[in-house]
Amino acid sequence: MGKTAHVSETPATQWLKRQAVAFGEHVYEYVEHGGTAVSAASLGVDEHCVVKTLVMADETDKPLLVLMHGDCKVSTKNLARQVGRKRIEPCTPEVAQRHTGYQVGGTSPFGTRKPMPVYVERSVLALPKIFINGGRRGYLVSIVPAVLTEKLHAQPVDCALRE
Repeated sequence: MGKTAHVSETPATQWLKRQAVAFGEHVYEYVEHGGTAVSAASLGVDEHCVVKTLVMADETDKPLLVLMHGDCKVSTKNLARQVGRKRIEPCTPEVAQRHTGYQVGGTSPFGTRKPMPVYVERSVLALPKIFINGGRRGYLVSIVPAVLTEKLHAQPVDCALRE
């Protein structure tokens, strides 16, 4: 797929359009387990500006989303403490897909099957532009990070660990 390939609408792009959010579309060759390093290299952008959408759950199995820089990990201990939970752990791919309606590797925080709390690493909000999954493997959308707090109501947290 070339850079100019058109991607059909996803629940994420439909959500962005309903919210009147301007976004760029970026298609790249998806590589299984390639993560943000592959998408950043393919698009020629800093991996720190590529934001991954992580599906996690608390001790009562309530799902939540964490938006994190591509080149960082989440300190689940710090996150749990900041959001008043006993424990937070990543969901299995099957559970994540059930909660979001998206295939792992194509998970977007926009247009998820179930509404759930969203947390965003605070420093993501300081970037001029971010690249985040558009609801399909090999497809990112570029937006201004304010969309995350203004339209998605993401709560800022400080839980990044440099990889």
